[in-house]
This record gives sequence, structure tokens and C-alpha cells, in this order.
Amino acid sequence: MTDVLILGGTGWLSGRVAESWADAAASVTCLARGARPAPYGTTLVVADRDHPDAYAAVADRDWDEIVDVSSDPAHVGAALGALGERAKHWTYVSTVSVYASHDERGADESAGLLAPPAAGEPEDYGQAKVHAEAAVRAALGHRAAIVRPGLIVGPGDPTDRFGYWAARFALADAGDVLVPDAADLGTQVIDVEDLAAFVQVLGRERWTGVVNAVGDPVPLERVLAEAREIAGHTGRAVSASDEWLTEQGVAFWMGPRSLPLWLPRDMPGFWTRSNTAYRLLGGRLRPLRDTLERTLADERTRGLDRERRAGLTRADELELLAQLPA
Repeated sequence: MTDVLILGGTGWLSGRVAESWADAAASVTCLARGARPAPYGTTLVVADRDHPDAYAAVADRDWDEIVDVSSDPAHVGAALGALGERAKHWTYVSTVSVYASHDERGADESAGLLAPPAAGEPEDYGQAKVHAEAAVRAALGHRAAIVRPGLIVGPGDPTDRFGYWAARFALADAGDVLVPDAADLGTQVIDVEDLAAFVQVLGRERWTGVVNAVGDPVPLERVLAEAREIAGHTGRAVSASDEWLTEQGVAFWMGPRSLPLWLPRDMPGFWTRSNTAYRLLGGRLRPLRDTLERTLADERTRGLDRERRAGLTRADELELLAQLPA
């Protein structure tokens, strides 16, 4: 039986990776703080990765596969030090945010990475992942796979980005919805289930190297149109220009008072990364509509009018719509 250790295993993505391995009849151990249950069929080892002895309970055995999704280079480095010699293969889940430039369409895994921060400055998310990737390569060499996902989407998404649109169109019903001018913009998403299955396959095959795990580029207009259709929205989708939205303090991409998935127009590379290697390695990309339908069902369960980590509140949206020049 394949012995697999998931560093995490109770979170959104790591939990699905654990489930994928358990479904493949592996013996799966999840090392996590214990705030949430581990997936059915797996074993939970409660440990805090901030603690120096975090890996003591799992460091006395050999592992066929170890998976880490952490964005904390200190956690990644400590895990490598404690477990690196006991792992036949290691998969580190990074991000396309490691790339230094987002202006080149179709860039692949060979594109340049972010430089470290200036002295005294903190690492941002992308820089931290670059730091962690370097530690994995230095410690494991040809025993590691580095997976760089794009925007991960699907039911349970804790960032609230992709699900915003289907949820908002459903909540608005016959009312108007504010959308960005989506002409010449796009997005590139990967379903969490497809990504988890891909991570499991790489571990099973002990594939080594670096791969972008991203979907096909999709026009943002299409995403909005399909989300609206699935939600049964009968009101208007009212478009506003980039300039007007930014003047009103609406943010790009994510976070409070934002329009999720909306990107600056000088970043075409962010949604057109090459997924050739992902495809060649057998990576699956399910239809966008399937992901939207499952996401909307999840949004309805969680509450269409709940407080969100990304997007506009309905009250803010209606106020902006009232202010929008005719």
C-alpha cells in the first residue's frame, strides 16, 4: 500500500488531495492543527507547524509521497529538514503568482520568477512561494514535483472570488448587476477537483519537474454570460468602465469592494499562461459550465447574501448602480 503524508489535509485543496489519494486506496495521514476533521478514510495527526517538534510523530517512517501546500517558507523548510530524507517523492503546490511578469501571453514554466524583497521588506505571497520552491529544489532535487496552479475554483472556495458572479446574478434575480467592461479581458481557472486529481497522479507516477496547473484562457464575457444563464438572472448586466470603477474605489480581482476576476488590461499574461505541459501530463479540465453549476449550488447552500471575502455587498452595488452615468 502507498503511504502518503499530506501536510495539511483538512483545508480546501489539501483535503481534496487527501481524498484523491484515499480514493486510490492509499494509506493517507494528514498532519494538521485539528481545527477541522480529516477526510473520511484518512488518519489525522494533530500538530502545529509553528512548533519545533511538529513532525516528530511522522518522522520515524518512510513515505512514498509527501504533499505540501504551505505558503510559509519557514514551514516548508522545517518540513524538508525533518522529512526530506524519508520521502521517495514530494509534491509542492506553488502558484503562478511566482512569475515576475504578467504581460507576455502564453508564457510557460521557463518564465522568470519574482526577485526576493528588498532588505527589510516583507515577502509577499508570490515571493514567499518562490522562496519555498527554492528550498524544495535544493533539498530534494529530482525527487520533487512543483505544481503552479492558477485561480483555483469550485465548491467551498474560501476566497469567494469565482463564486461571486453566479451568486450575485442569482441574488439579484430580476434586478441589475454591475459588471466590468469585459471586452478583451479573460480569466484562467482550474477546478479544485481537477487540480487535486492531478496532484495525486503526479505523486503516483513520481513525476519530477515544474508544471503550470492552469485551465484554458476563457473570455471574461463568456464567464459572466454563463454565470448569468445558470443563475436564471433576468435583470440587466450593467457594464462600467475601468476608469469609472477605479474612481469609485472598486478594486480589481479580489478582496472587499472588488469585482472578482476583473484584471488590469496590462496583465494579459496572468490569464493566458501556457498549460501545454499540464495537458501533456494528462491534466483534466472539466467544462466551465459544470464548475459554475456546482459552485452555484454550493453558494446557495452557504447563503447568497452572506458576508464575503471578495466582491461588493449588494448594498454597495446598488449604490454604485444608482451613481453610474447613463
